Amino acid sequence: MRYTTLSRLMAGLLFLLVASVSQASGYTQTRYPIVLVHGLTGFSTIGGLINYFHTIPWELERSGARVYTASVSFVNSSEQRGQQLANYVNSLGYSKVNLIAHSQGAPTSRVTASLIPGKIASITSIDGVNKGSRVADVVRGILPPGSYVEGGVNAIANALGSLINALSGANNPQDGLAALETLTTPGTTALNNALGWKGVNRAACAGTNENVNIGGHTIKFFSWTGRGIFTNVFDITDPFLGVTSLAFGSEPNDGLVGVCSSMMGTVIGTHYDMNHVDAINHLLGARSLWTNPVTLYRAQANRLKNKGL
Repeated sequence: MRYTTLSRLMAGLLFLLVASVSQASGYTQTRYPIVLVHGLTGFSTIGGLINYFHTIPWELERSGARVYTASVSFVNSSEQRGQQLANYVNSLGYSKVNLIAHSQGAPTSRVTASLIPGKIASITSIDGVNKGSRVADVVRGILPPGSYVEGGVNAIANALGSLINALSGANNPQDGLAALETLTTPGTTALNNALGWKGVNRAACAGTNENVNIGGHTIKFFSWTGRGIFTNVFDITDPFLGVTSLAFGSEPNDGLVGVCSSMMGTVIGTHYDMNHVDAINHLLGARSLWTNPVTLYRAQANRLKNKGL
């Protein structure tokens, strides 16, 4: 009897292991490649060693996905970055791609969709600045237009962008002031007006339909965001986000973007206990102790796969 029970237990464990391996082998294997799009002050990789999305590309690739990380301007307007992203997508040579974008990467991706709608299967916004950021509004308010302070800040931002270009092998133009303007509430509103508010709800704190028609092409839109600030005592970016979160008052936010601003298309969730930096599995893995962002990316890839994308 003891031997029979043990045999059944071992057989059950073996079945679970085989089932797990079978699932993992194609769990994230989407029809179209995934292109990860970085946000403001982002990059693809530095020296081929540090990825903006840390281990996310590998976590998607290990079970079937083809993954690319785009390189667009460290600081620039969403319009300029969107054109750069469109050029990058075209250079890949695929019929379509799935864009998964963080922060400013979301409006950047929506600009790209307006330029090459036939090449975009879906856009997923992660803590995206889809209706502007109050932090950008505050910064714009304390930098007098045309002042030496504004000029100095812009020069520093552009210099950092040039350094990132050198470290990542890129040659993207930099414009710190354009980046700031495009992320303010008025700047993002102007962009949404130009794009026809595709995928973004003009009137309510909510998403829109999943299927968005752009230029006669149906593109699926998704989004998710966190609403945590202090999520890991070992993450040195948490105190910074604690300060920037003050700009939102009582409005739920991730430290840099309000929850309402992040909503786009089908809203997968806004309850995750993670902040703006946790959303990309940083600081080098020192992310939220309560929400693992890796599972969100993998689940989204599986969702895209199941929708034939």
